Amino acid sequence: MSSPTGPAGLPVRMPRPRQPGRHRRPEPLAAPEGAPALLLAVPGAPSAATRSLAEEVVSIARSELPGLDAHIGYLDGDDAEFPTLQFVLTRTAQERTARYEQALAAGADVKQPEGPVAVVVPLLAGPDNALLRQIRQAVMESRIAADLTDVLGPHPLLAEGLHVRLSEAGLARADRARLFTVATAADGIVLASVGGEEAVQAAGITGMLLAARLAVPVMAAALDQDGSIAAIAEQLRASGSQNLALAPYLIGPEIEAGLLEAAAQEAGCAASDALGPYPAIGKLALAKYTTALGIAPQQPQGAPVR
Repeated sequence: MSSPTGPAGLPVRMPRPRQPGRHRRPEPLAAPEGAPALLLAVPGAPSAATRSLAEEVVSIARSELPGLDAHIGYLDGDDAEFPTLQFVLTRTAQERTARYEQALAAGADVKQPEGPVAVVVPLLAGPDNALLRQIRQAVMESRIAADLTDVLGPHPLLAEGLHVRLSEAGLARADRARLFTVATAADGIVLASVGGEEAVQAAGITGMLLAARLAVPVMAAALDQDGSIAAIAEQLRASGSQNLALAPYLIGPEIEAGLLEAAAQEAGCAASDALGPYPAIGKLALAKYTTALGIAPQQPQGAPVR
């Protein structure tokens, strides 16, 4: 059988046929043309560190979905260095209208934009009704059509992130299958959340997944309820755990500086860092966005327990 040839008789590289069957590679997902923007709603006092975290989360989302139009809005912004949700929603709507008018002026056959301007994704691991009310109020006051998604958790990827942060702090083994041990590894975890009892219950779901990964008891407590952290720490010690660790079920911007350190002192134990810009945060934010638009093939999967 002859093969195609190019100049000077050199063989031409032909595209491989698409592999049939259920083991074929899925077509890469891309943002639909004219899709709403993803607007990451960032709680807490804005800072350079908060902006860096949010930008990394958005960067991960963009890398997972080519063509994604993504922006950042701050609950307590100033419309200058840290633009508020209302400001970003208004600007995004204006930009969409401007693109439409430019296309018309260029003679393109385009449809008038319709539907939501943006899908607002709260940068929250768990439910916090006070912060969610603020986000909802900001969207309403903007008078811009936008959809608001649920928070990012509970999800196996958040349990994975908590495990990683504990191992980085020397409070857990990175892999249960390895034979070595960590001398400071905790035998009980206090999972700290904010948002009251509803947040504690939601954190408890991810806590069960974390407990399965670490093979140690994990109990959730509320950072914003007096005595909750200390009470759960005492409960864990009464059940036999002596070397405790505090794991923040938080991304970071939603809590005041120093609150975690004070909680760790209250519990009498060491603490790991908040989830921060863990890669799964960007993937989960994107999953909320694509699910809202009905273009998500599936939710991101957590890593298997080792």
